[in-house]
Amino acid sequence: MNRSRNTSRFSLILIGIVAIALLALEFASNLPNVSTPLEGLELSARDTLMRLRGIRSTSGNIVIIAIDDKSFQWTKYEWPWPRAYLAQIVNAVNQGGAQVVGLDILLTEPGKDPDGDEALAQALSQSPSSVSDLLIFRDPQQNMVSLDLPIKPYRNALKAMGITTIIQDKDAVTRSIQAYDTYGDQVYYNWAFQVASQYLKSSPPSNANPNGLTFNGQRVPLHNGLLLVNYNGPAGTYPTYSAYQVALGDVLKENPNAFKDKIVLIGATTITLHDVYATPFSAQQPMAGVEVVANAVDTILNGHYLRETLPWAALLIIIFMAILASFISRIQRPSLTIAIMAVGMILYAAVTYFTFLMEGLYIPTVAPQLMLFLGVVLPTLEQSVSQELEKRRVRNLFSRFISPEMVDQLIGTQDINSLNKRANLSILFSDIRGFTTLSEKLAPEEVVSVLNPYLEAMTKVIEKFGGTVDKYEGDAIVAFFGEPVVHEDHALRAVRTAAEMHKALADLHQLWGKQGRPFRIEIGIGVNSGEVFVGLLGSAQRINYTIIGDNANLASRLQDLTKTYQWPILISGSTYDQVKDEFEAELADSVIVKGRSESIKVYKLMGRRNAPESDRIQPWDAQIIATTKPKLP
Repeated sequence: MNRSRNTSRFSLILIGIVAIALLALEFASNLPNVSTPLEGLELSARDTLMRLRGIRSTSGNIVIIAIDDKSFQWTKYEWPWPRAYLAQIVNAVNQGGAQVVGLDILLTEPGKDPDGDEALAQALSQSPSSVSDLLIFRDPQQNMVSLDLPIKPYRNALKAMGITTIIQDKDAVTRSIQAYDTYGDQVYYNWAFQVASQYLKSSPPSNANPNGLTFNGQRVPLHNGLLLVNYNGPAGTYPTYSAYQVALGDVLKENPNAFKDKIVLIGATTITLHDVYATPFSAQQPMAGVEVVANAVDTILNGHYLRETLPWAALLIIIFMAILASFISRIQRPSLTIAIMAVGMILYAAVTYFTFLMEGLYIPTVAPQLMLFLGVVLPTLEQSVSQELEKRRVRNLFSRFISPEMVDQLIGTQDINSLNKRANLSILFSDIRGFTTLSEKLAPEEVVSVLNPYLEAMTKVIEKFGGTVDKYEGDAIVAFFGEPVVHEDHALRAVRTAAEMHKALADLHQLWGKQGRPFRIEIGIGVNSGEVFVGLLGSAQRINYTIIGDNANLASRLQDLTKTYQWPILISGSTYDQVKDEFEAELADSVIVKGRSESIKVYKLMGRRNAPESDRIQPWDAQIIATTKPKLP
């Protein structure tokens, strides 16, 4: 219960930490001159929404005349072009019946040829409506602001003028234009609004503030004074004609209605003039500034404005996602938790997409999705790690009582009754000779200091050869081979274990000698092979994985007989038959043991065949049985 409460509390702490971090990042993103990774991800998510929406049909009312590379190659002009040649282009547009001519060229200084300025001004005055740029220049270092208007001939000829500021976000992608700017008490609007006003024959914009302005009887949403451009597509979406072809008259010859009743925007598209911008549709194929304005004009004409949720709404959504994550993370099944989280993220993504598609509203995407994802995944991972650590703790704990293989089977099996079976195994019994007499002469802590190292050393040998320790009975050890992991050579494993235990005891003697404890003990080991019952036995409150049967009893009898024959290791005939190719044994006797009517062959294990004399099993020393208390440190 306490562990569950602690886990739940820690999960809430993780969710709280994530929520606070995301709320702080979201808040910082709305501060001026502060850039956060979250802001960049959010902008990229918005671009993705626009690309998923795809290319839309334009209004069909806007045409672009491009001052492009082909025109430079044809005319051989350098920039700036002669005003007279620009007048020739405007006259061709007027001849084609354009309703509004927008000239995306600064006319704040006279051209090289005064006659050219006069010709261009006259051409613009003959247009039904003509619009061009003005420039408000700000120098923050010197705290200076200047206003550059077109020179007087153009001011008299133009129907409207406007600023032409195109905004690049911190990732160098253009998503908006500056809707208005001020100089003194005068408000100057972007020339995209002026072009739309001339085309619609409506009043210019008014009532501007950072959140919006009024235009054509509608409140236009702004974001910090910026108009979000609802792009119709990548570069090349609008009908575009090369300037030199317009000046030559080729365009009108081919299509007399190319400019009829349309907005015609004239501007540079060549990359050499650096008036190109990355857009949400493509960074590799930049869009000319004049086409960015074309998209902005179309946005204004159609009234398909893009909007953002207010900053506080984003914070509320993050908090809601944190609460939702806390409920989801309480589910104890990790797979179900992740599935519900994934469904929630997909549903939220669908809501953001359809809200953008139908309403043009940008809902915060990245921070809420991160909140839901991290708010579920981190507690789930923490729970998984805690559960795995708990499993390991339980596994290690139970491995001290039963074999690690048995623990694995218990964890993996669905029906523990399937572990109960009859199987052909090899059983090993070992016991320390005279330990009862010895222990009576030792203090309890001295008994433990002797017995624990002995049992640990013997157990390592048993597990080394794949055996399972059944039980410890004081100084006696019961083990078996062949279950729960099946080994066909279980008899060999059991006899190898017996021989290795004899050697491990000699190593213990050396260790005790180095420790200044002149103390020797001997053990008797009996090994038998045959069929026994192996499985889980006990009550509802406590069970043991053990063996029972006559062959298990016989192994115990053989261990007892080691006292009679004064030999450390005795094996039965059934075991000898399976190990005689590797081990040498001497027939000790054929005896009838308790519980059997027929005699059995008892063999003294001598050691591995062809082993050196030092490695062969030796009989007990007559002085082995300790009868006096050893000197212990």
